[in-house]
Amino acid sequence: MISQLERNHGVALTRLLRWSAERGVVIRRHALGRSSYVVDEKIGLYLKYSSSRMSPWSFSFAAGHQSEIANLHEELLNVFVVLVCGADGIACLNYAEYKQLLDEDFRPVEWIKVSRRPREKYHLSGSDSVVEFTISDNEYPAKVHMALAQIES
Repeated sequence: MISQLERNHGVALTRLLRWSAERGVVIRRHALGRSSYVVDEKIGLYLKYSSSRMSPWSFSFAAGHQSEIANLHEELLNVFVVLVCGADGIACLNYAEYKQLLDEDFRPVEWIKVSRRPREKYHLSGSDSVVEFTISDNEYPAKVHMALAQIES
């Protein structure tokens, strides 16, 4: 039986692989946890998903999840938090954007909320939000590829 985790991580990983088919990107699972991946040994991905069918989508981040993301960032510097919003699409945050929503004080459980009206960008807020901002669905995997290009040049 295919697990929900495999199905939802598969959506994000497949989108990344299709985007970079000609480049031969290598993706591996990171030993930190079941949601962390490494792209070309240079970029960290942390994937979460919400099975909710419609907006808003809520993503819970336990202190352990935030620690895992922080450790990934210490190791690789370039880290993206990839939020799969049901069957709607994907919101991709670079580490700086993620830190605007969840700060360095890891409480037992914190959250990021993603909402979207039809044909509009995703609106993001978090339990530690200083600001709220918008992200389009097509920023993933483009943000990851731009980061790879910058590293390689």
